[in-house]
Amino acid sequence: MGLTEKIENKSAKIGIVGLGYVGLPLAVEYALKGFDVVGIDVDKRKKESLDKGENYIDDITPEKWEHVFKSGKFKAEMNYDSVAELDIIFICVPTPFTPTKNPDISYIVDSTQGIRSGLRRDQLIILKSTTYPQTTEKDVLPILEETGLKVGKDFYLAFSPERIDPGNKQFTTENTPIVVGGVTKKCSELAEKAIAQVVSHVHVVSNPRVAEMEKLLENIFRSVNIALVNEMARLCDRMGGIDIWEVVDAAATKPFGFMPFYPGPGIGGHCILVDPYYLSWKAREYDFHTNFIELAAESNEEMPFYVIGNIRKALGNVSTSIQHGKILMLGVAFKKDIDDRRNSPALKIMELLLQRGAKELNYNDPFVPEVKVGQRNFKSLPLTKEVLQQHDVVVITTDHSSYDAGFIVEHAKAVVDTRNVTKNIKENLHKIVKLGSGRGFYTDIFEAE
Repeated sequence: MGLTEKIENKSAKIGIVGLGYVGLPLAVEYALKGFDVVGIDVDKRKKESLDKGENYIDDITPEKWEHVFKSGKFKAEMNYDSVAELDIIFICVPTPFTPTKNPDISYIVDSTQGIRSGLRRDQLIILKSTTYPQTTEKDVLPILEETGLKVGKDFYLAFSPERIDPGNKQFTTENTPIVVGGVTKKCSELAEKAIAQVVSHVHVVSNPRVAEMEKLLENIFRSVNIALVNEMARLCDRMGGIDIWEVVDAAATKPFGFMPFYPGPGIGGHCILVDPYYLSWKAREYDFHTNFIELAAESNEEMPFYVIGNIRKALGNVSTSIQHGKILMLGVAFKKDIDDRRNSPALKIMELLLQRGAKELNYNDPFVPEVKVGQRNFKSLPLTKEVLQQHDVVVITTDHSSYDAGFIVEHAKAVVDTRNVTKNIKENLHKIVKLGSGRGFYTDIFEAE
């Protein structure tokens, strides 16, 4: 039986390498469609959780997970022993960068080497991890062809970037359109057919390089526009009397030619922070410097330092300092109503506070019970009136829906709002330092002079 027929009659066995925010939801969707799925992840804790029927990805509904767990269609493993039995294998592993902002595709390489150990004829490999153009053909393909098998003839290879937005209830793995590009035409055809089993719309492009670049464009588009509004937020504070949040909302009334982006304490998550550096690194191979893209990334990475300035101002208003004040962070996840803290700007701000001598630093996050910053372990404090009153400044870094702005401002001595949570507050405005409000750090310095 050929691979096409196996896909059509759902007898194809699916492998998912990497059981995180991308891999596990994908595994669940295939299992729900009746495919047998093997998940591979070297993290022992993940396997133990899954074996016990415990789901650790909030985007997977309890109903879906219970159905998959009880069906027996999914199992987790920590090695590549089952690779030869699989027909379609997705690579969904992290692609971080190094401290010097160079790409780290070691997880992709390790996964590919694991797959190579069991590679056989008529298998389809689909890389989903965000990466720089040519990774599929110049890094993954040579490893697989070390077996003597040839792509497009003996096995098939494609790139199909993930489009996961943690916490998004409207667009999920199932209904978000997906792009795919195969190394050969046959690779593209098989990859499209395989992905279409669980995704409503698949857009095929001419090759993996287009798909790889397309993914970078998606996220760099956001990076550049967020950098623009972050810079304007700082200018509004410098000029005084202009609230960037009101400016953006006003501009958003234009029904064409404008898309609203909002400022914040920095860029979080995996893709938007990382992707500009992946592209700029690759571009240098061609003597090309992505100055505009790199400048935007640098501008976004400056925001946590800018927030530190606002924290200093707020502490000064209550006659204390970072070294002697009590600081409470609200929210360490990188976006609202999720537990994902990858590259969270809140953690960067906490790191900067510790470097500047903060001794009494705490946090609350209803989704993250504990977190490690540097060498220190923190546990989430309850968000009570007493806890708020005990701290000199409260820094809102994530706008979780459960945060009651009125309650926070009423009981806090001072508030630094980086997410416009306090936009409807009419009382105690003297307590609030809001990012981009025209009442921020720079304004008060110049007023004092």
